[in-house]
Amino acid sequence: MVSFEIYLHSKAHKYLKNLDKRTYEGILDKITNLAKNPFPSDAKRVVGRKEKVFRIRFGKYRILYLFYLELNTVVIINIDKRSRIYR
Repeated sequence: MVSFEIYLHSKAHKYLKNLDKRTYEGILDKITNLAKNPFPSDAKRVVGRKEKVFRIRFGKYRILYLFYLELNTVVIINIDKRSRIYR
């Protein structure tokens, strides 16, 4: 099985480090699982973007990411609450 490298955009990293411990660990677990399976069953494509941006959920938070098959890479571009992430 192929394992994918995970990269955090600086915006996502900044948001992640300011979360409470429980939320931080839950989101980190979701991100870690993307290394094994970049398209979990709850992943959806974000409509209205030029790039093929996907999102996964963790409670009221959304994790937006890009997937590069040829590079075996997943780039987390943003993490935020649902009410703010799509703006």
